[in-house]
Amino acid sequence: MISLAAVTGSTRRAASAGQVTDLVDGAIAGAVGSVALNVVTYLDMTVRGRPASSTPQESVRRLTEALHVGLGPEDRAANRRSGLGPLLGYAVGVACGAALTVVGLRRLPGPVAAGIFGAGAMLTSDGMLTVLRVTDPRRWSGTDWLSDVVPHLAYGMAAVATLDQLGRSRRPHRRFPLRARVHPG
Repeated sequence: MISLAAVTGSTRRAASAGQVTDLVDGAIAGAVGSVALNVVTYLDMTVRGRPASSTPQESVRRLTEALHVGLGPEDRAANRRSGLGPLLGYAVGVACGAALTVVGLRRLPGPVAAGIFGAGAMLTSDGMLTVLRVTDPRRWSGTDWLSDVVPHLAYGMAAVATLDQLGRSRRPHRRFPLRARVHPG
C-alpha cells in the first residue's frame, strides 16, 4: 500500500525539480535576452551615431554610495564602474529571466510572453534607475522611449525563443517515425 506521505513527498520533489529547471532555464534565457538587448543597443548607437549611455556607470556610482562601498582611488574607481555597470545590467537581465520564468510566463503564447518579458526587464531596470535618481522617465522624449523599448522587446523575444528551445531539447525524441499499422480487411 502506498502512503499519502510518499505520494505528496514525490509530488513535492517533482514540483521542486520543475521550479529548479524553470529557474535555470530562465537565467539562461535572461542572459541570452541581455545579449540581444546589447546588440540592438549597439546597432542603434552605430546607426544614429549616438554615444554610449553613462547610466550603467552612474547606477554603480549611486549604488555603491548608497551601500557605502568604496571602489578605491578615483582613477581605479572609474574603471571599476565601467566594468561593473554592464555586469549589473547582465545581473538584472539574468534575474528577470529567472523570476519571470519561475512565475510561469513560459506557458503563455510566444508573442505575449515576449512582450511581458521585455516589459518586465524594462520596468526592473528603469525602476532601479529611477529609484537611484539616475534618470526620470517622465522627462524622456519619444526618441528616448523608443531607444529603451526596442532593445527590451529584443530581450523579450530572445528570452522566449531560448525558453522554447530549452523546452524542446527536453522533450523525448523519436528516432523513427511511427508507422501506420495495416490491418487486413
